[in-house]
Amino acid sequence: MDSRFYSRVCPGLIINIQRSNGQIHEAKVKTVRVDGTSVSVEWTEGSTLKGKEIDIEDVIAINPELLELPAADLKENFPFQENKQKRRSTLSKIPGPREAGRTRASKMNCVPEASVTNLNGNTEDHLLPGRISSVSPVRRRSNIVKEMEKMKNKREEKRAQISEIRTKRAQEFDSSCPNWEFAKMIKEFRATLDCQPISITDPIEEHRICVCVRKRPLNKQELQKKECDVITVPSKCVLLVHEPKQKVDLTKYLDTQTFRFDFSFDESSSNEMVYRFTARPLVETIFEGGKATCFAYGQTGSGKTHTMGGDFSGRTQNASKGIYAFVSQDVFLLLNQPRYRSQELEVYVTFFEIYNGKVFDLLNKKTKLRVLEDGKQQVQVVGLQERQVSSAEDVIRMIEMGTACRTSGQTFANASSSRSHACFQILLRRRGKLLGKFSLVDLAGNERGADTSSADRQTRMEGAEINKSLLALKECIRALGQNKSHTPFRESKLTQVLRDSFIGTNSRTCMIAMISPGMSSCEYTLNTLRYADRVKELSSHNGGGETQNQMETESEEMEGLSPQYNLCKDEEEELSPHMFSFREAMTQISEHEEKVVEQLKELKQRLATKLDYLLGITEQPDYDLETFVSTAKYFVEESSRNFLSVGETLDALGAAMQLEEQASRKMRRKRP
Repeated sequence: MDSRFYSRVCPGLIINIQRSNGQIHEAKVKTVRVDGTSVSVEWTEGSTLKGKEIDIEDVIAINPELLELPAADLKENFPFQENKQKRRSTLSKIPGPREAGRTRASKMNCVPEASVTNLNGNTEDHLLPGRISSVSPVRRRSNIVKEMEKMKNKREEKRAQISEIRTKRAQEFDSSCPNWEFAKMIKEFRATLDCQPISITDPIEEHRICVCVRKRPLNKQELQKKECDVITVPSKCVLLVHEPKQKVDLTKYLDTQTFRFDFSFDESSSNEMVYRFTARPLVETIFEGGKATCFAYGQTGSGKTHTMGGDFSGRTQNASKGIYAFVSQDVFLLLNQPRYRSQELEVYVTFFEIYNGKVFDLLNKKTKLRVLEDGKQQVQVVGLQERQVSSAEDVIRMIEMGTACRTSGQTFANASSSRSHACFQILLRRRGKLLGKFSLVDLAGNERGADTSSADRQTRMEGAEINKSLLALKECIRALGQNKSHTPFRESKLTQVLRDSFIGTNSRTCMIAMISPGMSSCEYTLNTLRYADRVKELSSHNGGGETQNQMETESEEMEGLSPQYNLCKDEEEELSPHMFSFREAMTQISEHEEKVVEQLKELKQRLATKLDYLLGITEQPDYDLETFVSTAKYFVEESSRNFLSVGETLDALGAAMQLEEQASRKMRRKRP
């Protein structure tokens, strides 16, 4: 740039500047850098004086007319004129000609003029560098201004495109949905699939061990929260979980995981459809002298009780629409067929629950029952009542009566959750001898230890016992499916009671895994699916890279299902000290509690017998007083020893409870 240009941009010059918000207004040049790269300006806003420093290129861009002004001689530049005016003002208060003209120009909001002598000696008036007067001629705009206008137009076009995209997205998806990006990705993914869900016309396949999964629809609470459905059932055997993930750079994406089961039911499948492919093929097994078992497993609130027990409206149950009722209806239909009508078969039902390792009869005022082994090593539930039924309607009444007595409570995932395993059994007897048995088990809802670790001891013990029995059940079914020599039935009360339903060549088992489709339940859903997958391990036959890492799956299952218990013996050394202490404490609590109850029962019976004997002696008119005293004294000493033994057991129980509390507290602090 010519040095004479910089001489025009000098202190006192009025120029246009652009603020950071795009506003353009006038400002006065205060100083100019020596190297001519920038200037500092000042302006007044209200009563406040403001200023900033501007690059010379920005001055040119906003004031292109400075480039087109005629060059002035260096000695006639603005600072020199201003210095002359200042010296003149010290001598006289009468303004000079140029100063007077400049004052008039500023009052008229015009640019001051300067007289320049041309080569011919004539004097011409030209505008000094400053704001262009309203009467100044229109000059050609510079290319910089045109480029700035182009950039401005591009920005406006881009903003309009973004606004149009947002409007279009708002029409396709509810903009108030907190996870509409994931919903869009899932919808686009599903558009690429050729979904062929299971239908009523599909053939029924028979399996000795059948594992299937059922997806329930979004419930009212999930719809109110505008939950995103992350489960897709593309075919009758495959289920996809679209797990939402986020990268380090906050980019959202889906981690779609594939699971394969014997049958997969989507949210449109009814209870009748599920029954047709799961429990119905097992009904004839009990008429052939076999044992059949059907389990409903899943997170609390996933629809297990609805599937097994029927429709619920509050606490009102319509049991005729559940698998319990469907099985009983088919049993009586088969009884009326000619091939079974002459066999003199009788139908009985039992209904009991297993809560905290204890068995209660739901058809006999919730009486506590004892589980013992007889001389033939057969497990017997002592005192369990069997009710004879003659129709499906009788069965439905028994179901409704027993369900009303079932233990329930509030959990992290459900306000009214079943906290016990409910087992409804249909028995066929011929002349009093057991022919076949169908056990329908509505399992208690599994929960993560992270959700129950901060609860009270009773809730922690509930969760630990539930998860312990679920893991034991899984190991038993796996052992049966793999024909292992040892089956760990004694690991829990549930598997111990159902032992005779698993063994034998003519025994069949079905498990229905229930899952919730909402995004907030994604972790629970994955835990349920991993559990069901490990029961039969069908995913290993997927091929094409869909097989999950089994070691990783086992580890995630143990963490999600129960950090308190780990029934895999080869992983014993991986337990943390706190987790091991918790497990030992839970075992000791269960053992000491059972022991002290038995001691008190025995003591009560012994005391009653001895006291009756002593009081009977005193009823005799000529009883021997010395014999009475010695007998009574021995009774008191023996009773004292028995009470001391009970006290020692109670002390051990209290110590185990303290150990459980300490271990649970340490695990809570350790867990993130």
